[in-house]
Amino acid sequence: MKYLLGVDFGGGSSKATLIDTTGNIVAENNVEYPTYYPNLGWCEQAPEDWNRALAQNVKGLFEKSNIVPADILAIAIDSATHTWVMCDEASRPLRPAIHWTDSRSRGQAEYLKKEYGELIFEKSFHRPDTIWTLPQILWIRENEPENFRKLRYIFFEKDYIRFCLTGVYCTDYIEAQGSMLYDCNTNRWSDELLKLAGIAEEMLPPVVKPADIIGSVTREAARKTGLAEGTPVICGTTDTVLEVFASGAVHPGDVTVKLATAGRICVITEKPYPNQHFVNYAHIAEGLWYPGTATKAAASSYRWYRDTFGGSYEELNIGAGQVPIGCDGLLYHPYINGELTPYADPALCGSFVGIRATHTKAHFTRSVLEGVAMSLLHSKKTLEDQGITLGGKATIIGGGAKGSLWRQITADCLGMELAKTTSSDSSLGSAMLAGVATGVFTNVDAAVKACIRVESVTRPIKENSKEYEQIFKEYVAVHDALAAIYDARMTV
Repeated sequence: MKYLLGVDFGGGSSKATLIDTTGNIVAENNVEYPTYYPNLGWCEQAPEDWNRALAQNVKGLFEKSNIVPADILAIAIDSATHTWVMCDEASRPLRPAIHWTDSRSRGQAEYLKKEYGELIFEKSFHRPDTIWTLPQILWIRENEPENFRKLRYIFFEKDYIRFCLTGVYCTDYIEAQGSMLYDCNTNRWSDELLKLAGIAEEMLPPVVKPADIIGSVTREAARKTGLAEGTPVICGTTDTVLEVFASGAVHPGDVTVKLATAGRICVITEKPYPNQHFVNYAHIAEGLWYPGTATKAAASSYRWYRDTFGGSYEELNIGAGQVPIGCDGLLYHPYINGELTPYADPALCGSFVGIRATHTKAHFTRSVLEGVAMSLLHSKKTLEDQGITLGGKATIIGGGAKGSLWRQITADCLGMELAKTTSSDSSLGSAMLAGVATGVFTNVDAAVKACIRVESVTRPIKENSKEYEQIFKEYVAVHDALAAIYDARMTV
């Protein structure tokens, strides 16, 4: 038996999934790594932590599966879009990687929006915001001129990790679309956007297809990771599209609801929907797109809450399950790193509003789960306002989807039936992509047929959905009341 390996690098951990050639999951492993917050609004990660997590994940998989490295047919890596690494002429990182949730470039994003907003939107299909690489490069140029002078190569997260495996410098077209340096109309790096950034095209990787085999594991990488030298390595792509793939959403009209570091609702379409409230990326299925809305801190809100106030997820969920809908008036807004849909406002802050002496820790816990679901409801309404019909069914994906309570809250908030598959992790999507690349699966449909299995279906309770619609009105009103205060406090 031969195997396919997919490794995902998310907001706070890396997950690896090993599947056999019939689509069965053989083993999974997870390794956490830190995110650093050196200043207000800054979010950074250390590239060496990613490589360490990769090696630990590979070791964990071998221990769990008892397979030998030579039995792995291919490996593919994915990561969140926008997170980038600036490197010198020897491809060594000049500083920690700026994570996509970083908001330090607010001033640069506002400048680009005011002076070049139409040009940028025309080329990239998006409005400038702190999540994009372009404004972050401007921040580096203005605030770290010495590092900017030494800059020779720009890597995106999964591309840097894969470079350390293969020594091959490249990226895929979906990752490139997430940089705000790429022309989505002509499918090439944009001269105009590179000029705004003050960089040359030679500093950016060649663009290939996600399923291209770009190289193989080097002897040095084999020594560090435990993989076999010569193992084929796929380019790979971004985590969200591979989660979408791993959920089985490969046809127009398919919908995914994501509860991961970020939360997203994506609808598979036959064209992009350029809109200031949407994130538009191409699908790995040729000719399709997955425009979506985004909640900046979904499962990361719950992780922050757990790490700050203590307790395991299991303990927290038990308490939250005993609290009534609406948490007796307590509301949580998940804007701990600003917010994307529908505000695109990095100045927004998270909040607990409506606190009473009768509220317990369990109330606060449930309010976090409900607050994220409310933000997803806002995303759903934004899609519908633009004429994109979601229907009444979706597949729920991401680590947050593991909790039955959160699935029910989300189904009730959205008023949608949510199917959960046995795994929808992007690492599974990467393993499936490796299978497509090596011919194990003839195409994406064949990969879905072999690998995707529905585990459960959560149906909305109508009475709960009606109640959440009323709570949502308060949720929006609280944002409207506090937004100006947060904006005034935000330092540029």
